Amino acid sequence: MRAFGLFLSLIILANSGHANELKPFTTDGCSLWIDGTLAQPNLWRHCCVAHDLDYWKGGSEAQRKQSDDNILACVKAAQGPGMADYMYKNVRWGGSPYWINYYRWGYGWNYLDGLWPRGYKEPTAEEQQQIARLLPAAQQLIQADALAHPALADPLLADPAPITPTFDSAAAPTSNTAGNAARSIDAANTSSTSPK
Repeated sequence: MRAFGLFLSLIILANSGHANELKPFTTDGCSLWIDGTLAQPNLWRHCCVAHDLDYWKGGSEAQRKQSDDNILACVKAAQGPGMADYMYKNVRWGGSPYWINYYRWGYGWNYLDGLWPRGYKEPTAEEQQQIARLLPAAQQLIQADALAHPALADPLLADPAPITPTFDSAAAPTSNTAGNAARSIDAANTSSTSPK
């Protein structure tokens, strides 16, 4: 019992009088999960990085729910409802601010805020200033991550034109993707053979 009292006293002393300082933003993409498919390994990574930014800052329970709803919608748009629902259920369970892990809600802050876990706490005015001070570096890291891990590794897949079949009674069915690829290749050949 005496050891417990000493331990508790040390925790109180270590946390008293110290403002909770925000650590610089970090991201690992989709923590403990895949960032995309085998064909497109970073397909929904950007969804996870945006989610990490919210989780780094922390805040209220409603803000966490909104962040988790955002990743659900983002992954659903990138891959479909199956993967989105799976990831959503896991971030709802595993991202609690009361878990002691590196990907919990509010992970940029110390786990303890005084004697108790930080939990769902909206940043104070002083903490908002810390967020504002570190946000430009966080945004630079997000931009660098997007360049290092592009969602679409194949530039021919990046064409935003919809893929709709076109039918010609005299020819076999084709798709706009093939036409877009041919236009891209033609444009590349034209630009490489034209004088500069």
